[in-house]
Amino acid sequence: MSQVKTIFKNMSWLLISQIIASICGFIWTILMARYLGVSKYGIFGFAVSLTGMMSILFDLGIGIHSVRHIATNYNSAPKYLGNVIPLKGLFSVMGFIAILIVLIIMKSNEITIIVTLLFAIEQIIKKFVELLNATFQAFEEGKYQGIGNTILNTLLLVFILIAIYTDMDLYGIAVAYILANVIALLYEYYVLKKYITQPNYEFDTSFCKKITIASIPFAATVILSSIYYSIDIVMLTNIVGDYATGIYNATYKLISVLTLFYSVYTAVIFPVMSKFYKNDEKMLLTSYEKSIKYLMIIIIPLAVSTMIYSTDIIHLFYGSEYDSASSVLSILIWTVCLLFISGAGNTLLNASHKEISVTYIYLIAAIFNVVLNLILIPKYSYNGAAITTVLSDVIIVIIQTYIIYKIGHRPDRKLYVDILKIIIGSTILGIALFFLNLNMWVAIPVGIIIYFLLIYLLRVFDDDDTYVLKEILGKN
Repeated sequence: MSQVKTIFKNMSWLLISQIIASICGFIWTILMARYLGVSKYGIFGFAVSLTGMMSILFDLGIGIHSVRHIATNYNSAPKYLGNVIPLKGLFSVMGFIAILIVLIIMKSNEITIIVTLLFAIEQIIKKFVELLNATFQAFEEGKYQGIGNTILNTLLLVFILIAIYTDMDLYGIAVAYILANVIALLYEYYVLKKYITQPNYEFDTSFCKKITIASIPFAATVILSSIYYSIDIVMLTNIVGDYATGIYNATYKLISVLTLFYSVYTAVIFPVMSKFYKNDEKMLLTSYEKSIKYLMIIIIPLAVSTMIYSTDIIHLFYGSEYDSASSVLSILIWTVCLLFISGAGNTLLNASHKEISVTYIYLIAAIFNVVLNLILIPKYSYNGAAITTVLSDVIIVIIQTYIIYKIGHRPDRKLYVDILKIIIGSTILGIALFFLNLNMWVAIPVGIIIYFLLIYLLRVFDDDDTYVLKEILGKN
């Protein structure tokens, strides 16, 4: 269980940084949405979604491939980084040109083109930051990533506040993102060279070709998942307009803050699961089961409560101008539950060298997503996009579960019993909150007490969970 201590040591650093990031993210999301208004916030959402969707062109999956390899062979880090960094520079130039071509083909207006290209620059810098973070993950040095994330998000909040205060509009906000990422990159590169490893810079064409080919399954998966998660906003802009995009994007940003916890999980657990696959397949499956259980304990009751208080939440954060987003929030919150399940499954499959299976899953999901969006967005606008996202996540979880069973990783029956108990407890919580009809602020502490009492009565935690908790606290 010493590996459990390592996991949670890294998790603590990243969790603290992610709490800070979540707080900062909430603040700047609210301030930007209120400052820009629905339509301009729609342009912002389009720019971020399009560049995020196409950002794989800046990387082509070599970052994910590198972290898996470096995690099992630290000595390979100098050569990998020395070749990957210049290779990513070449990919970045090509990707930037591709984004410009897409904007011209879409006949975007001037402000949309400029803002989108600025966010393309931000995404390029961000990809280099992600590479360094991946290296920290591989060496299980989560504290450096945590510090880097804290620097990035704190500075981003400060720069956005300056942009809003000086009334620099969308351009100033885009520049704020660029500056924050540049400073974070400089810090992390300094740490990499001083405390982790020295990149051995070269451009070995045969080596670069080899790792690029090996990264293609990862790249394909990221491309498909990016299309899957971002295409709805791009399609909303082109089918319905900036206003609908602004309403949807405002909700999506709130949801994104919750999904940051999933990114912490992935960052910490993926290198560890890669080692488990090599050394201990039983622990690989155990880590998968426990991950889903603990994530569901948190997110399912949160989703139920969010549905009940969706109007209050939207009005609190965005004001009456965004009240239409409450229906989107009630639907879209369930994608977080499904994302946590599929995220754990993706990590299991990638760590088990089944990345091609993940690619096929997202290929099916991306096609399903695009087709259903074409049907539902013209009829139901932002609500149609939200319904499509949730149904697409359901498809992913179903196919993924089938593949996990097929390759021999059969979760213990107790996992399904525990999830059923969590659903029952969350449902009772929802019914109680609905009939009590409490003020949202009163409902928060009351709901927490009710839920954990239900979890205790339903005996969701077992002896293994108690052992893990004691191991984390160092009491075993």
